[in-house]
Amino acid sequence: MEDEKKTFWSVFRAAFGRGLVVIVPLVITFLVLNILFTAVDGIASPIFDKIFERHIPGIGFITMIILILLVGSISRNLIARTIFRSMERLISTVPLARTIYTAMKDIINAFQPGKKGRSFREVVMIEYPRAGLQTIGFVTNEISVSDHQTRDELISVYIPNPPNPTSGFLVLVPRRNARVLEMTVEEGLKFVLSGGIVTSGNLKFKS
Repeated sequence: MEDEKKTFWSVFRAAFGRGLVVIVPLVITFLVLNILFTAVDGIASPIFDKIFERHIPGIGFITMIILILLVGSISRNLIARTIFRSMERLISTVPLARTIYTAMKDIINAFQPGKKGRSFREVVMIEYPRAGLQTIGFVTNEISVSDHQTRDELISVYIPNPPNPTSGFLVLVPRRNARVLEMTVEEGLKFVLSGGIVTSGNLKFKS
């Protein structure tokens, strides 16, 4: 009876874990697309309603798909790249917008093969929120803090909150207290955003 109970719970945990691995990315994708659809539909629907003098169901969704395909197609064009770079430079002049845009771009690029974000540099393990507890985060910058007598070399570590990678917090850690993992940013994001489910079960530190 006890063996049957253990077998049941082991099967239950395995099935639940596999379900999370499938559902969590789908939910995140749905939320992002829903936000994008709401924004595009709010702009496009009134325009098309006025043109056709009646509401056409689904016009916002179709517009969003066409917009994504159009941007993806022209993004390789030299003129389009110049325009996009100009827009990025404009956004970079606004402090809050720059932070949000850069973080979102780095997160998306981290999941694309061969792409690397400019902000997420390393995956590290630090003691947080107290000694004895380990947390995985992403190095975003190196900072020197000094006064008249001492100078400390710190790194800024971003710790995302699953399942939304844009929600998280920042901690400043002495470089010596952060251990770099043998893990790509993509692997680190998958590990964190899945709640630790997507992992080989063997974490290694870089020597």
